[in-house]
Amino acid sequence: MKKFRKVLDGLSSSSQGAVASPSCSSAAGTPPTPQDIHVHETLVSENFHICKTVRHGFPYKPTCLAFDPVQKILAIGSRTGGIRILGRPGVDCYSQHESGAAVLQLQFLINEGALVTACADDTLHLWNLRQRRPAILHSLKFNRERITFCHLPFQSKWLYVGTERVKSSNIRFESGTVVQWDLRAKKVDFRIYYDEAIHSVSWHHEGKQFMCSHSDGSLTMWNLRNTARPIQITYPHGKILKEGRKESCKPILKVEYKTSRNSEPYIIFSGGLSYDKVGGRRPTLTIMHGKAVTVLEMDHPIVEFLVLCDTPYSNEIQDPYAVVLLLEKDFIMVDLTQRNFPIFENPYPMDIHESPVTCTAYFAECPPDIIPVLYSVGAKQKKTGYSHKEWPVSGGTWTLDFVVKVFTLQMLYKLKTSKVFENPNAGEGRAVELVEEDPYAIQMVSWCPQSRLFCVVGISAHVILYRFSKHEANTEIVSLEVRLQFDSEDVISPSETENNPCFSDPSSHSPQMSGSPGNNSQDSLHYLKVKNRPVRMPPGYQAELVVQLQWVDREPPQQITSLDINSAYGLLAFGSCNGLVMVDYIQKTILMCVSTLDLYGAADPYQRLTRSPRKNRQSTSEFCMRSLSHFYSDSKKRIRTSYQSKSDHVNGHCTSPTSQPCSMGKSRIPGAPEGSRLTRRGPGRPPFRKAQSAACMEISLPVSSLTEESRENSFSRSRSSSVSSIDRDTKEAVTTLQFGESYGRKADSLPTACLWVGTSLGVVLLLPISIPTEKERLEEPVTMGPSGTILMLKGSVLCFSFLDCGGTLIQSPYEVWQEPEDPDEPRRRKLVNLSPLSSQEACGDGHLAVVCSEKQAKVILMPTQAVLFTHNVTESSFLLRADVVSVCNSVCLACFCANGHVMTLSLPSLRLLMDTNYLPLTDVRIARTFVFTNGGQALYLTSPTEIQRIAYSQEMTDNLQDMLGELFTPIETPEAQNKGFLKGFFGGNTQTFDREELFGEAAAGKASRSLAQHIPGPMGLENVRAAAGGVVGDLARARIALEQRGERLGELEERTTLMLKSAETFSTHAHQVMLKHKDKKWYQL
Repeated sequence: MKKFRKVLDGLSSSSQGAVASPSCSSAAGTPPTPQDIHVHETLVSENFHICKTVRHGFPYKPTCLAFDPVQKILAIGSRTGGIRILGRPGVDCYSQHESGAAVLQLQFLINEGALVTACADDTLHLWNLRQRRPAILHSLKFNRERITFCHLPFQSKWLYVGTERVKSSNIRFESGTVVQWDLRAKKVDFRIYYDEAIHSVSWHHEGKQFMCSHSDGSLTMWNLRNTARPIQITYPHGKILKEGRKESCKPILKVEYKTSRNSEPYIIFSGGLSYDKVGGRRPTLTIMHGKAVTVLEMDHPIVEFLVLCDTPYSNEIQDPYAVVLLLEKDFIMVDLTQRNFPIFENPYPMDIHESPVTCTAYFAECPPDIIPVLYSVGAKQKKTGYSHKEWPVSGGTWTLDFVVKVFTLQMLYKLKTSKVFENPNAGEGRAVELVEEDPYAIQMVSWCPQSRLFCVVGISAHVILYRFSKHEANTEIVSLEVRLQFDSEDVISPSETENNPCFSDPSSHSPQMSGSPGNNSQDSLHYLKVKNRPVRMPPGYQAELVVQLQWVDREPPQQITSLDINSAYGLLAFGSCNGLVMVDYIQKTILMCVSTLDLYGAADPYQRLTRSPRKNRQSTSEFCMRSLSHFYSDSKKRIRTSYQSKSDHVNGHCTSPTSQPCSMGKSRIPGAPEGSRLTRRGPGRPPFRKAQSAACMEISLPVSSLTEESRENSFSRSRSSSVSSIDRDTKEAVTTLQFGESYGRKADSLPTACLWVGTSLGVVLLLPISIPTEKERLEEPVTMGPSGTILMLKGSVLCFSFLDCGGTLIQSPYEVWQEPEDPDEPRRRKLVNLSPLSSQEACGDGHLAVVCSEKQAKVILMPTQAVLFTHNVTESSFLLRADVVSVCNSVCLACFCANGHVMTLSLPSLRLLMDTNYLPLTDVRIARTFVFTNGGQALYLTSPTEIQRIAYSQEMTDNLQDMLGELFTPIETPEAQNKGFLKGFFGGNTQTFDREELFGEAAAGKASRSLAQHIPGPMGLENVRAAAGGVVGDLARARIALEQRGERLGELEERTTLMLKSAETFSTHAHQVMLKHKDKKWYQL
């Protein structure tokens, strides 16, 4: 049966070469044939399973906040129905309501390992936190009531729910009325009326006074002994003007009145500033402590704030020590124990969205020394003035030490590319008109961890090369200008049989290079100008080279679509819709600047017609400067980009992201459908669109169910299997590049340095490179040229990778980073050349090339260029991302499809190992940021502020339960403070009573079944208890119980001894009094 399945696998993958012999029969130096290749594949379908692991970043659109003062854990609810539970650094858990309804309020069952959530769909949920992945135990769906507020007293089993119709045990009304109820007698004790609307109420811990915040910016203090009027009215930020009227102030939305044992009480509130003050426009938090008033200004609106206190009992002195502020886009904690109220340094990665994320890259198995080095350099960038105390949220535990390194995210180093350029001048005419507010937006990055080279592609068609250094530098940045623009456009003939020349004059369409970096002519116009003076650069990544594409006739250049760098070769290559540029960053020269057509040479497989030069230049430039800001509708920053504009969403059609056209033209693929091309264009659509590797596309939804934001962040599935072949244009974009040791021609017997080039039309080109020896590297030029090798695939090319004949992944040569002791000395390079001949003794010279496009994957034997295996990945959609990764001591091809499927294919046979519908509705943000890495992991930007990490390896999924931290830790509940005898005897001591007498079925009767519907959770209570249990938890609880029993027995023994001594003392005194007065008469007493 296994042999039969193997035969079927070979047939389904359309293998062109049979795997015949287990060993190689070719002699050394003879190119291998497909029959010589035999790879033992170890990966099977059982090795793969996809699941979410952890989510990093700031909760998107937060709504509410809660804190457990005993467990020291914190929960944040969001408008999308998500819950983030945070503990000590590394303890971070995310859960999601299936309904997706906004979370209105959170209430911890303090020190009981449970959480209550109230959602916008009028449903209450009880979550169990005594397991590593929280689950819902029960739900209560209200049918005729709208939930407005919930209150859960400490150590109470009764949850008070306020609704729109009836305010259950709620004493505050927004109309300015306060009502106190006598729950025993079920009647109103008193009513308080005030002219201004009440926004919040806060009680004094003794229960005799309370404070209200009002809409006119005032605070009122009320005493229960006299409810006719407030005993104090305060306008914290309002003054009496000269004409006698009060200064108009903003409403105080929330106030907290907390007492302190050793100082004056704290009054903390949000809002209340004067409308006339300059700072009144910004959200503020005010802290009043005695006569001192401190105003803290915030960058974002305040969603909620909590005051953290030492005791969980509301009737005790509170002693606050911190304030937690949940802002719309930030999370801050203020230290109340220091005079200047500093903030704590946030250990969570909450600042990912500091500027809108435009691209991601995920690196695993980096050199062990790179992270400490980046951390030491990045530590100098951190702000100062933080509180010296530890982070107060310290709950939860880790079961394994190494998990903290696996599942935590920490900012190591920050680099600003804008420091390379001069500040843009606002008076540069059309350049300023076309460029949006953020011309520094990063489009793609390339990093070599071994050599510590870092390359950045900007949205303004520039490339910056950074080199890491431990020393401060004061040097001038080298700038190179490249003119990569067409003077005329070409259209492919509708038929290959027409007798037309490829092109009449090659120079008419070739790009041009500029060797004058300082040229100020119109042709060399740049919106961003590199600093032409020595620049002081601190230790870390320092800019070494900037390459800019020139503007032509005051029109912006096409944007860069691909990038690769090789530290061993000293070369940098990038491509666009117009052509390819190769840079020697060692000699600081431009080696190649050619159009895509010139890369073919005489081997161009298509015939073309020449048409007039650019007719629609103005509309072209306007489209080039379209903004990225509609991907982040909540962001104030607008980023200039050439990604798909809103006009592309008119008809809701699906376009391949890397096959976006650059100008109108007919398909280069014979027989491709053409009839519906023009009808698919929406009104106002530009005459051409630029190609983007892993750029944006749309997946349409029904118009009635789309909000403005969902339209901008979503795209529709294709109804046609040939979507990526329609709407193709003349200009062929370079979509992917890869340096490596390979064979440029079939006749090559030895591998040489090569550049693999993939285009938007599914064409693969090879450029052999001749690199001088290391001694001559600084003087002799690097040469290269077309090899004539052309490989074809369906759809735009996404990635390249190389395997040896044994199936092992080949890493490209690289330079090992080393820094000279003296910065002025010339740097000596240490190269590591990883040749693909590791298995040449077994199968001769050669290697396998894995090429994947939007539609197809191929494994090609080099240098014979024989296609061993072919797999049509998808017909109804197209791939957005594809990478060759190492999993379970082997390699596979991991793919992410536009319809939300995540797939893995074996190598080299390209058997389908996993196909999971992971994200049914993939939006643009995920499409642009999804990236795979080694070890069976991947990540993507699930919201503008959050990164979601996933695992697609069964091994990691099996160990995930053990890797997750414990949210609940068995902790003894602190005892209540002992009240003195006199205070309890003379004071108005309000004792708690049994609420079962008031709300139980015996007193109140059974509740109406039509009021709410009980919904059991996905797991029964017994199953949850079993899942939350375990030997470790039982032993811990037993040990704590034993310790508590011993402590109580010790306390009992001490109390017994004290009572015995007290009784003996009392007996002695009584006996002495009796002896003193026994002989006296009654009238003598």
